[in-house]
Amino acid sequence: MAAPALPMDDRDGVIWLNGQLVPWREAKVHVLVHSLHYGNSVFEGERIYGGKVFKLTEHSARLHKSANMLSYELPYSVSELDDATRLVVGENKLDSGYVRPLAWRGAEVIGVSAIGTKVHVAVAAFPWGAYYAQKAIKLVTSRWKRPSPESSPAGSKAAGLYIICTLAKDEALAAGAQDALMHDYKGRLSEATGANLFLLINGELHTPTTETILNGITRLTVMDLARKRGIKVVEREIWPDELSRAAEVFLTGTAVEVQPVAAIDKLEFEVGPVTQQLMADYSALVRA
Repeated sequence: MAAPALPMDDRDGVIWLNGQLVPWREAKVHVLVHSLHYGNSVFEGERIYGGKVFKLTEHSARLHKSANMLSYELPYSVSELDDATRLVVGENKLDSGYVRPLAWRGAEVIGVSAIGTKVHVAVAAFPWGAYYAQKAIKLVTSRWKRPSPESSPAGSKAAGLYIICTLAKDEALAAGAQDALMHDYKGRLSEATGANLFLLINGELHTPTTETILNGITRLTVMDLARKRGIKVVEREIWPDELSRAAEVFLTGTAVEVQPVAAIDKLEFEVGPVTQQLMADYSALVRA
């Protein structure tokens, strides 16, 4: 039986916090920070391959974009975040693993308005293996839906938006699946709880538009890999009844990489040649 994983707040190593490396267990914030109460922190997820973070600068830039969409500026530039990430990966001696940059607003005020709060930034890096234990996963359709872009900043990787994902995934796990498939506020196919969705229909890759979802860095990477293979990629509105037309289904994301889907509710899918090819292409690219 495998030993239980260490809790995230009780580990050896260092975390980069507001410009300084601090011992892991000392990287703490006050319980009254604004972002803990109102969900306006922003974060990234990055993978380490061979000691290097894949598409690091794109991730650092997106952290800035996420904060800007929530009306605040980060006190560190993209290049400073890149340097901080390389430093903390090196200090923790990680050849492979995961990086979690996080920015949040401080405890200067307690009201809903965040005006007057100080912005803090941290970067943590730690070992982390495959996101799913299964080679091909099962999804169940969630009752929770992605909100309208008039109700939430869909392009921001904002912590508050992930409460929907937590609710959806926990219900999926309780139902015996590995993740949930989410629809959006119009009932269109959207994504899984933390990964973008692709369907292979008539030899073409179809993926939902980014109206209500994060335009994933891995999503864009896999779309480019597919086009290089001569596969047409179509971004469009996709409706639930179209799942029955799909020959293959997979998810993409930094954590999940390219993840085959074997079933959605009662529909079953082959882990077919296109999915396998893109898995191989992505694996070769990130380890190049």
